Amino acid sequence: MSIHMTNNLLALGIKPAGSAIGGGVGDFLPHVAHLLEGSAKLGVVGDSDMEAVLGLKPDYIFIDEHFGGEERSKLEKIAPVVSTNLDEGTWRDHLKRVAAVVGRDKEAEAFIKEYEEKADRVSKLIASELGEGATAMAIRVSAKEIRVQSAGRPVGPIMFQDLKLKPANGVEKISASEPYAVISKEVLPDFDADAIFLIVNNDDNAKKVYAELENNPLWKNLKAVKNNHVYTLDGQKWLDYSSLGQSMAMDDAEQLFTK
Repeated sequence: MSIHMTNNLLALGIKPAGSAIGGGVGDFLPHVAHLLEGSAKLGVVGDSDMEAVLGLKPDYIFIDEHFGGEERSKLEKIAPVVSTNLDEGTWRDHLKRVAAVVGRDKEAEAFIKEYEEKADRVSKLIASELGEGATAMAIRVSAKEIRVQSAGRPVGPIMFQDLKLKPANGVEKISASEPYAVISKEVLPDFDADAIFLIVNNDDNAKKVYAELENNPLWKNLKAVKNNHVYTLDGQKWLDYSSLGQSMAMDDAEQLFTK
């Protein structure tokens, strides 16, 4: 009953009998849908199809306290509930928590080891292209607003810890307890980022907003834009703060910086 926990199970080689779906897409999220073929769709997080959950007769139910905790008492009547708090620890801790329950501790350690090796490899690729100590920011463009992602989850840890990039001016002033801050395009130059990592929501209105931004002289004069250091990300992967999502995001980064 948690997208994050589902993806932690998938990282351990376990396909759950059923899972929550993405509210925005009304289905399993695109980056993991192929791994969930045959799994039951159990409603969006926080509004689970309890009859469908009951019908699966699960051994365990995995939830995020942050998103689905209010359903815990109902779910506990069906099967033992295992929860994690996204605000406590990292995705590595959450993966280990799941692994301990399902008896896959070795698989979790192997997954984390492979990720760390990949992160080291990709951070060197990025340093080679951008230079040591390059500053970066991640921007998400929606139909309504422009967001700068904070140094907190989901994007901050992979960028500023695993990939060893430095936060651009002002990024660290955004509370790490919040995933992002809404800004106006007029303040983009203040960040003075060497590189911009860009997520554009996958809808026509968001794409229109970005097209307008891209043609704005203010955008064209940004250092990162003039130096061709704007990198478009697969948003579903980078915004997924699970072990599998972060690993897929690292794969995405490796493809972007492999020449």
